[in-house]
Amino acid sequence: FAAKMAQPQQSVQVFGRKKTATAVAHCKRGKGLIKVNGRPLDLGEPATLKYKLLEPVCLLGKDRFSGVDIRVRVRGGGHVSQVYAIRQAISKSLVAYYQKFVDEASKKEIKDILLTYDRTLLVADPRRTEPKKFGGPGARARYQKSYR
Repeated sequence: FAAKMAQPQQSVQVFGRKKTATAVAHCKRGKGLIKVNGRPLDLGEPATLKYKLLEPVCLLGKDRFSGVDIRVRVRGGGHVSQVYAIRQAISKSLVAYYQKFVDEASKKEIKDILLTYDRTLLVADPRRTEPKKFGGPGARARYQKSYR
């Protein structure tokens, strides 16, 4: 076991965020596994958003993922924002892995493909929910006013 730990493990750890969901992707040399909270990507919940999860893989092709294993831990947020956090973490981890261990040219190629398709795959969406104020049911809406 000690000998196994001695050789440096090629891995990167990257996070993706959406609203309050945070997904941490651990990307290392491997044979193309992608797991989310210990489950394969294809079993992603909810089923309607499965293609959102598979987008990075579809865009870049299976061959780019064949050399790496990606494990994602995700917490916080709801179903949809978790899905967006996961796909961002997967995309960012692959870009970071290619930059660190492969070469700059292929990293640039991957980055350009992802950015031209959808910027949120690499850049976090800064929008957050606005806090509720008094005098109304929500952040901006006010209670109805009656004169008689």
